[in-house]
Amino acid sequence: MLLSLRIENFALIDCLDLEFGPSLNVFTGETGAGKSIILDAIDAVLGGKVDRRVIRTGATRAILEATFELDKTAASWLSEQEIEPIDGNLAVCSREITTSSGALRSRSRLNGILVNRPLMEQLRDRLVEITAQGQTVHLGQETLQREWLDLYGGKTLTEARSTVNSAWLATSEAKTALNRRRQSEQQRLQRLDLLEYQVRELGEAHIEDADELEHLEQESIRLSHVVELQQQSYQVYQALYQNDADSASAADLLSQAEAILSDMAVYDVNLQPILEMVSDAVAQATEASRQISSYGEQLEADPQRLEEVDDRIRELKQICRKYGPLKEAIAYYQNIQNELNELLEGGESMEALELAYQAALEQLKDVCSHLTTLRREAALKLETSLVAELKPLAMEKVQFQVEIAACTPTATGADQIAFCFSPNPGEPLQPLGAIASGGEMSRFLLAIKACFSQIESAGTLVFDEIDAGVSGKVASAIAKKLYQLSDKHQVLCVTHQPLVAAMADSHFRVNKQTIVAEPNLKENADNPEPSERTVVRVSTLNSQLSRREELAQLASGRSETEAIAFAESLLVQAASLRQTQPSQQLADPQI
Repeated sequence: MLLSLRIENFALIDCLDLEFGPSLNVFTGETGAGKSIILDAIDAVLGGKVDRRVIRTGATRAILEATFELDKTAASWLSEQEIEPIDGNLAVCSREITTSSGALRSRSRLNGILVNRPLMEQLRDRLVEITAQGQTVHLGQETLQREWLDLYGGKTLTEARSTVNSAWLATSEAKTALNRRRQSEQQRLQRLDLLEYQVRELGEAHIEDADELEHLEQESIRLSHVVELQQQSYQVYQALYQNDADSASAADLLSQAEAILSDMAVYDVNLQPILEMVSDAVAQATEASRQISSYGEQLEADPQRLEEVDDRIRELKQICRKYGPLKEAIAYYQNIQNELNELLEGGESMEALELAYQAALEQLKDVCSHLTTLRREAALKLETSLVAELKPLAMEKVQFQVEIAACTPTATGADQIAFCFSPNPGEPLQPLGAIASGGEMSRFLLAIKACFSQIESAGTLVFDEIDAGVSGKVASAIAKKLYQLSDKHQVLCVTHQPLVAAMADSHFRVNKQTIVAEPNLKENADNPEPSERTVVRVSTLNSQLSRREELAQLASGRSETEAIAFAESLLVQAASLRQTQPSQQLADPQI
């Protein structure tokens, strides 16, 4: 139950503090007086969408604060969020909306703790049910009608719908996998052909050593110059060790130098290091000559090997042109072998995917069938309950039926829901949105809310001109229904109907006033004159006189004698009615 509401700098409201009663709270006033602004503030403080226009002109911050009395369920939920209720059963919801440099910012708090919008919206569902202006326009939408039916079915039905949603997702995934496989089969076969060719080509090439091409090129050069190498190795041998010409070889000359240094070292030991170096040179020249001689002797022309090497070089170069350097080609070969194995395995076969899809589809049909059964049961109960609520609303001969037709399974089931309605005897049932008038739509919406009030936990019902477009007997019937609802719920209602206002337990008059605002000297240094501002003011009508005058204004627009008398009669009858049980049939005020 909403206990109080504080509003600062919100739309046309500069500052407002309201306290509400537990039963029927009614707001009246001229059209455009700002009644709906109060309901907008309730919506906003509980996480509703806002824009920068909600901040009063000239201000940079709007503040909203609402205090609710919680029932046991809401208090328990709040404790589950690790937020303790104040004084055991109170929740103080506040929201600060600021604008700076064109950016809009908003912060919500719950009992002083900063909370996010989703959490506030969860609390909102447990506290209030707001029926806004124009909502009757959407009554004919099948999606809304399905939502209402499912909610009316209760927890069992909503759980069954959740199961359907899960089954539908599983079916969609299975169908997607099957379609993807079908669409990719041609691409898979093309890729398979390419990989098989490449694996065969690289496999036949036997590429394993990334340096093989470099080694083969070196071997090819050597084999191509065997004769030159033989000749040159003999020349090196002669120069180092055994020269057939008249000149001495390097080994001979070094030996001569070694002998001379040996004689010199006898007289000067300082020459010993030089002698050792020359001796080493003699040994190295002798070893080099031996090795070059062996090398030359092993050289042998091998045209066949040269041809094999050149063929292998051409083969490897062809591989490199296609697949990059040998190192990259070897890595690629390993990768495509793995990919080829995966393609050959093919994952799940087409048949397996088809079976999986069919199994998921059958499961979806089964859970949809169960959901349909639950919906039909809920539809029968809703039909009975709604007709019972509509008959007192001057629709004694009304007929209502929930038509459930089969359709292709979706995430919400395999049912097409349609609310069919006949307000007049002898007329066939037709879709609600096609035949219902504005007044009938208002009564239908009120009846729906009355049905849901028996199963929903929200303690406060908010109606914004639910009685728009009706008059006379219908307005009286709506007044009775609102009064009946206020027996179990707190009801806040914006109305232009005197019959509804007369039933109020708490009556608020809303009007606009023009005030003289002191100028801001800093902002208006050139024009320090006071300026006029429009503000919304709310008066609590506590006295019989003030209520009588307001009802007279609603009835005629002016305080004439007949209007005053009519207003007085409304108040007398309303006082008498409030002493009876709301469930009893109420007499119509005589007009």
